[in-house]
Amino acid sequence: MRTLAAGGAAGLLSAAALAWRGRRDAHSAVAPLNATSHIVWGEEALHADRPTLRHTLTGSLLHAGSALMWGLLFDRLLHRLRPPRQAPAVVRSAVEATAAAAVVDLLLVPRRLTPGFERRLSGRSLALVYAALAAGMVAGTMAIRQGSREGQRKTGPEGPV
Repeated sequence: MRTLAAGGAAGLLSAAALAWRGRRDAHSAVAPLNATSHIVWGEEALHADRPTLRHTLTGSLLHAGSALMWGLLFDRLLHRLRPPRQAPAVVRSAVEATAAAAVVDLLLVPRRLTPGFERRLSGRSLALVYAALAAGMVAGTMAIRQGSREGQRKTGPEGPV
């Protein structure tokens, strides 16, 4: 549940940043997500500017899967500190996981396995997308914690109050 919350929120926030910056840099809100589908569809995806099932759906699914994977890393980094009680630990773990994501995505994997959106966005936009990824991890984790606290207040030792 923690990984789904962190990775899901990270995926949504970073997808919103991709759309926002894609509109600015590539004059298309879907171009960065379409570019992600180059992993499946090859070079043509890097030039797709309109929404299509082939590129936009594939790119969105790949992006969501990637965000969940980075959310899992984030969760493991966060919970290496038993128990991670303070917000600074959440933020630190999100920054570490996002830094790992950026290094892997942009420097370590073969060109065919990069996110693709780095070829449609400026350096500043890439930084904003990765910042949104980290912010989503933090937001998802804090939402789960808030829900957990509220659930604890509504139940007593004998169950629901």
